[in-house]
Amino acid sequence: MANALPGEADTTVFLDGAFLPLSQARVHPLDRGFIYGDAVYEVIPAYGGHYLRLDAHLARLEHSLTEVRIGNPYPRAQWNHLLTELLDRHGGGDASIYLQVSRGVAPRDHAFPDCPPTVFIMPRPLHPVPAKQVDGGLKAICREDIRWHWCQIKSTSLQGAVLLRQQALDLGADEVILHRDRWVTEGAATNVFAVISGSVVTPPPSHWLLQGITRNLVLELAAQIDLPVAERPLGLEELQGADEIWLSSSTKEVLAVTQLDATLVGNGRPGPAWRRVWNAYQAFKADLRAQ
Repeated sequence: MANALPGEADTTVFLDGAFLPLSQARVHPLDRGFIYGDAVYEVIPAYGGHYLRLDAHLARLEHSLTEVRIGNPYPRAQWNHLLTELLDRHGGGDASIYLQVSRGVAPRDHAFPDCPPTVFIMPRPLHPVPAKQVDGGLKAICREDIRWHWCQIKSTSLQGAVLLRQQALDLGADEVILHRDRWVTEGAATNVFAVISGSVVTPPPSHWLLQGITRNLVLELAAQIDLPVAERPLGLEELQGADEIWLSSSTKEVLAVTQLDATLVGNGRPGPAWRRVWNAYQAFKADLRAQ
């Protein structure tokens, strides 16, 4: 890269076996991650210098690599070592780690080349979720899910999601909730939950959506505080009539949707079930920081 963004030039990153400042990191223009988006990634949060479910993130990375037939460049123990060292160099604390593995550098051709993968890992400060979003919730719109059929892979080929998310932003909303044939899949960058008749409902894992690590944690926390949980197909009409709607991701944690398209969700404020799960999530983070 020619120039680092303001304030990030001195960030220590990992690129192909070396720790170096972001301003010095260089990726070949024929890297297939750049030419084709032929790469997979993870975003891993850390609190107080401790990763949130690192093993689960690495397991999902391994699954994505297997699905796209990129050789895993490191065994699990070495991934742990690299990520721990990078977080230490970052200074610990709360951080969001972006990890990307591309198929590597090769002459431009669709056929898989025989080349080593490119590995890039970058830490960024993880700031608290804005109080405005916590207290007031998010606005979302619904759109037909017209992305590809391999959404279970955490691929860097995100242009479909980017274009759909931008439709929400253009309308003053925060996220787009997607559906196929009126069955809810996920958000452009989030997993979706609905509270229906007291039960927390979320679409089951499939090739239509990414099985989020935060998604799974939210389900566990909901069950721990005695909220009924159901992983089942969620119809668009059910979502539109839900008492509460939530979105989750590694950086958003779990937030309430208080307006869907032009209609308020519930009374237009984050609901009581969401508040209980939010509090449980904050307690989980506090326990992680205290380790």
